[in-house]
Amino acid sequence: MARTVWDSTVGKKTVMAVSGLIMLLYLVVHMLGNLKIFFGAGEFNHYAHWLRTIGEPFMHYEWTLWAVRVVLVLAVVAHAVSAYQLSRRDIKARPAKYVHKKARASYATRTMRWGGIILVLFIVWHILDLTTGTVHSGGFESGKPYQNVVDTFSTWYGNTIYIVAMLAVGLHIRHGFWSAAQTLGAGSRTRDRALKTTANALALLLTAGFLAVPVGVMTGVVS
Repeated sequence: MARTVWDSTVGKKTVMAVSGLIMLLYLVVHMLGNLKIFFGAGEFNHYAHWLRTIGEPFMHYEWTLWAVRVVLVLAVVAHAVSAYQLSRRDIKARPAKYVHKKARASYATRTMRWGGIILVLFIVWHILDLTTGTVHSGGFESGKPYQNVVDTFSTWYGNTIYIVAMLAVGLHIRHGFWSAAQTLGAGSRTRDRALKTTANALALLLTAGFLAVPVGVMTGVVS
């Protein structure tokens, strides 16, 4: 039954919707955590340490954090694979281009695929920069995320990469939330306007929230 559902177009769209909502929930929590940087190094570093001790003593050090990471990786893989397969299926169904092109789709819709690629590349860079320190611009200090974040956003390329990625996140959420709601049956003639407003608000809020950190470093509010 699981294979039958996965092989269907509806099944793949459902997987995309559910995995997308899981990632959206993570982004909201992650953004709120990031904003703690405006309360100083002590507060932000303590928050980062707390993430590794959630559930203790029942859960071992970092076990909860790793569980979250595993869920996120599964969500990203499921989202990407279903998106790719749906895209290939759509191309096979319409091998010839339309004679008359109509630009009905929004800019966000037309850039979803490129936005997804940008975000995957950003995730890899972000992990190598602030989690492992492999490509970190300054002297990476384990256990001192505040200093590491300031180092990253003190470089022009660190800011450029992050800002471009966060704009892509906003566009992705704006269209993705709406699509997920339609796929999961939440959309209707009476609720469509509210769903569109919610999608726009979420995209704007998350984009502004994430961009606040590099802007804070660039302006000297965070230093």
